[in-house]
Amino acid sequence: EEKAFGSKIMKEAVRTLVEGEASAFKAVRQLSGISKAFDYRLNMFAGFFLNIFFMWDILQSLRLEIWKNQYGDRLSLWFEALAQVDELCSLAGFAFQHPEAVFPKVVPKDFRVQGKNLKHPFIDPAVCVGNPVNIDSWSRFHIITGANMAGKSTYLRTIGINYVLAMTGAPVLADSFVFTPVQLFTGIKTSDSLQDGESYFFAELKRLKEIIVRLENGEKLFIILDEILRGTNSKDKQKGSKSLLRQFVRLGASGLIATHDLALGDLAADFPENVINKRFEVEIEHDQLQFDYLLKEGVAQNLNATFLMKKMGITV
Repeated sequence: EEKAFGSKIMKEAVRTLVEGEASAFKAVRQLSGISKAFDYRLNMFAGFFLNIFFMWDILQSLRLEIWKNQYGDRLSLWFEALAQVDELCSLAGFAFQHPEAVFPKVVPKDFRVQGKNLKHPFIDPAVCVGNPVNIDSWSRFHIITGANMAGKSTYLRTIGINYVLAMTGAPVLADSFVFTPVQLFTGIKTSDSLQDGESYFFAELKRLKEIIVRLENGEKLFIILDEILRGTNSKDKQKGSKSLLRQFVRLGASGLIATHDLALGDLAADFPENVINKRFEVEIEHDQLQFDYLLKEGVAQNLNATFLMKKMGITV
């Protein structure tokens, strides 16, 4: 209540809470006193005595009505101010816990998502590997290919969570980060529903349809999708994925798509200005998988599914 703040936002919040006679702190203390007075009735003897001689419950009810008439119209403003302070405390706490984080630069025109050495805040810094991102315009897509466990999904989550942090005004885990604020649309963990009678594939199609409808309505979207159309056969998946990506490019969206389908990399030849191939590789050394989790150019060359199945005792 008496703390002096330098931030304009915090000054406005404090002003809302302590303005004039309608101080939130004073009002809460009064309400606390009324609540304690009501609790006297919980003592059978005190309650009986107070209500017989002083009509205690009626008196406290009148005090509560007076309080509501005096402060009721300001409650919503106080809760909004407290919610904002709580939000700022959370962002400040994140910044304090990650002193290496940097504040992003906002570019309002065109579209850019560019960063160096981006890391995920939930991964132990001792083992976390940073990677870049560079999408510099609309109708740009990065196709991320790679073996199992190579880091594709983690990379998508890293871009997504840092983009959300940047949108909230928080610092991001990167050496630098430049972005344009637009709506983020992700499809990383789609679920089926027994209750609604929806298969995984149908649930995914509904998500993809939502993206197309919003793009056709003129909305600008930054899209992050992990292994699209995984709920169908390989031939339909490949054909559908290519058609979907062509539609995204035509509708002016930008984003990242991770896939095991290496054929999607062929779209870079059809759309050299719009599609860029990126990959995560795996090496097998001394009968062990070796991951460096570093993003590289091009389409993935090494796969590990057969190797992993053999390691698990599955005859291939």
